Amino acid sequence: MSKVTSDTTGGIEVGSSAPDFTLPDTNNAPWQLSAKRGKTVVLLFYPGDNTPVCTTQMCSLRDNWPEYQSTGAEIVGISTDSIEKHRQFIQQHRLPLRLLADATGEVSKLYGAKSWLPGRAARAVVVIDKDGVIRYHKVQPLSVFRPKDDEIIEAIKKAEDRE
Repeated sequence: MSKVTSDTTGGIEVGSSAPDFTLPDTNNAPWQLSAKRGKTVVLLFYPGDNTPVCTTQMCSLRDNWPEYQSTGAEIVGISTDSIEKHRQFIQQHRLPLRLLADATGEVSKLYGAKSWLPGRAARAVVVIDKDGVIRYHKVQPLSVFRPKDDEIIEAIKKAEDRE
């Protein structure tokens, strides 16, 4: 159900408009970026559910969830795993965030989060301000290290300071 509604071809840069897309969440409900206008949005791309670094990253986010919530930003995780795999991952680790299934990898590629692993997303953090402008974009193609929670929270706060 992935739907990309932009002619951008992966040339994502800080200060550019975030390309719109629609992906299914774990309830198979469509989640559309443009519907979130007026709110800061954080896209957390990651290679796969229940892999060592990804599980550590998402559990750390869970453990620091009150700090993330205090920013007022909407935070979603995106990987190429299936809806069912996402459901199991959320349930097993009690994850508080919504996970989106980018089964084709189209959205990951659009945001420059293309991994060297075939069929996987790279680890990436994209912070989009309330006007739909990218304020932070960091990609780790090798995906060996997880992003630090305090760095993400700081990037969210900086995006919101511009508003």
